[in-house]
Parts: sequence; C-alpha cells; structure tokens
Amino acid sequence: MRLRPFVLVVALVAALVPGVAGPARAAVANSWGFALVTDPTVASWTTLDTTRQWGSWKTTAPDLWAEGGKVSTGVFQVRFPRIGSSSLGIAHVTPVNSAGHYCAVIQWYEVTPDQIVLVQCRAPGGVLTDTAFSVMWTYRVSYAPTATTYAYLHYRDQENRVVHSHSSLQGMVLAGRSSTGTYQVRLYRVGAAAIPAGNVQVTAVQRQAVPRRCKVTNWMFEGTDILAEVTCYDQQGRVTWSDFTLSYHRGRSVTASLGTPQNFGYFHHWRYDANHNSVTGVGGNTISTVTPGRFTVRYPQLGVEQTHAQVVAEGPGPNYCNLAQPWTHVGTDAELDVICFDNAGNPVGSRIMAAFTSRT
Repeated sequence: MRLRPFVLVVALVAALVPGVAGPARAAVANSWGFALVTDPTVASWTTLDTTRQWGSWKTTAPDLWAEGGKVSTGVFQVRFPRIGSSSLGIAHVTPVNSAGHYCAVIQWYEVTPDQIVLVQCRAPGGVLTDTAFSVMWTYRVSYAPTATTYAYLHYRDQENRVVHSHSSLQGMVLAGRSSTGTYQVRLYRVGAAAIPAGNVQVTAVQRQAVPRRCKVTNWMFEGTDILAEVTCYDQQGRVTWSDFTLSYHRGRSVTASLGTPQNFGYFHHWRYDANHNSVTGVGGNTISTVTPGRFTVRYPQLGVEQTHAQVVAEGPGPNYCNLAQPWTHVGTDAELDVICFDNAGNPVGSRIMAAFTSRT
C-alpha cells in the first residue's frame, strides 16, 4: 500500500535533544515507567497495582511505587517517582475496558522530582467516564548504534511540527499533516532492510481535553526507513485534528530501554517479522479469535515479574482497540484479552498491534 507524500516539517532529532538535557537532567537520562490503573476512582496519591508497574527509578529508589488518583470524572493522574523530565519524552495509554471506552493523554509534566501523566477517558459518544487503563512514559537522551532500534515523536497539530523526538540511530524523525486529521510519519534508518519488522504504537494527546483517539492507518518500510500514516477521530467518528505520540521499537521493549527489560514481545496480525518474542524468537506469539472483534494474544514465557501491555488498532476508519481486562499470566506465558470497537462501541474486527514487556 502506498502512503501519501510527506509534508516535511520536523527538524533533525539530534538538534532537538541537546536543548533539553543538561547537568540538572543527568540523573534522569533514559528514564521510563509503566503502570496499570485498575480503579480510576481512587484518591490521590494511591499506590497503583504493584504487580503491573515498574520503572527506571527502581535502580535508585527501590522502595518507591507509581501512584495515582482521580482528578475529576474521567480524568486521572499518574505519578512516576524520581524520573521527572518536564514535558519531554512521550506517553502511551491503552484503555482496559470491554464497553468501548477510549482514552487520550492530556499532558505530562514534571513536579520535581517526579513525572506526572494526566489521562482522560470517555464512553462512546464522548462523555467523560472513569475508566481503567495502562499507561507508560519514556524519555531517551542517549544513542546506541546497535541491531535493535527505537524512535519516537510528539507531534503538535496546531504548530504542524514535532515538538520532541528521539531516534536511537540519530536519524531524522519527520512528520506532517497531509490533510485534516491525517498525518504522515517517516523514521529514518530504524527499520530492517526489506522486512516489515518491529512495532508501532500511537496515542492521541489533547491539551484542550476534547474527545480524541488516534490510530495507525497503515505502516510500511522503504529501505530501512519506517513510514506510517496516523489518522485521528472525534467522538462522532469524524476525521479531525489532534496532537499525538508515536513510537517504533524493533528488537527491544516498548519502554525503549536497550538493556533491561530483556523479556518482551510484540505482535501484528499478518506481518511475520512484526511478531517477535525475545525468548522464543520471530513468530513466537499467537492470536486466537474468541468472538468477532475479540482476540486472545499469547506471549510464551514472558509472563514473569511485573509486566505491561499497550495495544493500538491498524486500518482505515474509526474502529479502535482496547484491552478488555487486565492481562494475565498463565504459568510463564502472558495472555492479552484484546477487544475492538466501531465508533458506536460495538465489537468489530480489526487488525491490531500489541506490545508487551516484563520489567526484567
């Protein structure tokens, strides 16, 4: 499938990063955290599920845990301790809900020394509704010319530019609006030559806190570049503008870390090399249909220690995908219960991209 021409509006990644890192940031370089909010009604600051959270702060503050609390109906804040990095990095969120709720990130910011991620969730039709969700945040400042790669960006529609980005190979990260609500992304040199390998995740970002969700319409490779088309929708299923985050990882965890975690996997419906398990290898994960629009994705031997999952829909139209319930460990395997919806919140078939990681 051919993607539409790019509107090139983003600067070289290497020019972006030095301006945001300095001596005060040195202790939080290459930071990340993930968490699961199972009860979106708890007061701030309640410790979140300790079996499904971890982060880079654990190396220096092992007794601390991610915390969270309800701000207002449908709005929840998560605090990752000791890894504050202003508005840098990116955040992803996946609803954990079987009734078609969807979530977006409002913003992320530092309250020294912690990192706060603010999330809004809505029911079909756009009404703010308390909803469980999984959330992650990562910030990279180092580069590593290895066989595994990672790149991310935070795109702001009003300015038609990427406001922060990173590429593990210091390649360019480009994005631009091709039409209202449709965006083209190009990540230079992070793909595998002539193979559609790796995993893409996308999350809507809405500082105005209006109903939005974004998805991957399509992605492909061109040489070793990754090309992706992102489309965003409002509560009526109409294509409309939105800020968003996008990340790509190949041969490493969705957290972007080059070392730990080393137990991770990602899955795509029909691209063999985009089905990867760090323990069992390429093609090592499986999917089965439970009912129309509902799937079980199984990651063999990855259900160890604290774990995390993100899911996004791929394809045309306003369909979107969630986790129907928190993922489970079956022996040493991990199982994701994925469910996809049409704009009205009815289950419907969809291609999916799912990312899973352990803390180790």
